[in-house]
Amino acid sequence: MTDLLTLTAELVSVPSVSHEEAAVVALIEAELRSVPGLSIERVGDNLVARTHLGRSQRLVLAGHTDTVPGDTAAGARISDDTCIGLGSADMKGGLAVMLELARSMTRPSVDVTWIFYAREEVAGDLNGLLEVLSEAPHLLEGDVAILGEPTSAAIEAGCQGTMRFKVTLSGTRAHSARPWMGVNAIHRAGGLLSAIEDYRYREPEIDGCRFREALQVVHIEGGVAGNVIPDRVELIINHRYSPDRTKDEAETHVREVLSPFIGDGDEVVLVNHAPAALPGLDHPLLTRLVEDGGLDVRAKLGWTDVAFFAARGMPAVNFGPGDPTLAHTADERIERKALEACFDTLARLLGAGT
Repeated sequence: MTDLLTLTAELVSVPSVSHEEAAVVALIEAELRSVPGLSIERVGDNLVARTHLGRSQRLVLAGHTDTVPGDTAAGARISDDTCIGLGSADMKGGLAVMLELARSMTRPSVDVTWIFYAREEVAGDLNGLLEVLSEAPHLLEGDVAILGEPTSAAIEAGCQGTMRFKVTLSGTRAHSARPWMGVNAIHRAGGLLSAIEDYRYREPEIDGCRFREALQVVHIEGGVAGNVIPDRVELIINHRYSPDRTKDEAETHVREVLSPFIGDGDEVVLVNHAPAALPGLDHPLLTRLVEDGGLDVRAKLGWTDVAFFAARGMPAVNFGPGDPTLAHTADERIERKALEACFDTLARLLGAGT
């Protein structure tokens, strides 16, 4: 078996900031085309490799090839049993595990679809999975999906939904020397800000996974000039909601929280939404993954592409090597033992290969 740490370093040393994934995809494609029994299809900068063994179930193993911007010139550095470099944890360590499994296990116990997709780290409408869905949707078919996002080799099941609202509060302009002649829109935001600061979040438990909701103001903008009472202020509010709620239920909840502070001339607009996904841990393949691997299971408090697969009827979880708290940091790194532990767990799930 190829040394997984060395393979990770090789992938890290090929820059692949979002929209610039072609070179690393070419490297992965060249490796997979030598594997017997795999059909390989390229859709833009997305690569899909599939077995066709006639098994009763098909497992999708997916990972994104792009990284956030950073120090691409430095490449990878191996120190003792650690690979250091941009994208090592998120998620070229996971890609290395996927690539080596595809090369070494040519007759898995289930049919496998390996998806290496582009542009996960940018706006959702640019995600490579949507490109594949549009041009070759049959390539995404399967019974269950595992995303190789960094989870410290634990199962992070499902994911929370996320939505952003633009809230516009209105006022009346006046000279700052005569503020009583106007209505200060920025001051009007004070009550709303206090209410959100005191927001009582829910912590529902689903399939043994405890989610924790959140409501936060992430941007505020207003003001005209140093001597003008502002007549407008805009806030961007982000809500993370548990998968026991639908989009409509979550939106209604946020509007109810905001309603005491919204008056005539004000506006609340939902500007962005990505759906939640249930844990789906009752699927036999995922049950076996957890039990055979003796894995810790927790809720995914952020959003990942498990929601993409769950929305298409495929239970999905996050499971990959690497510490997620190191993703996107200047000190991003991954350890050999994490790579090997993840590889061994997935190899047991796939069964003995030849």
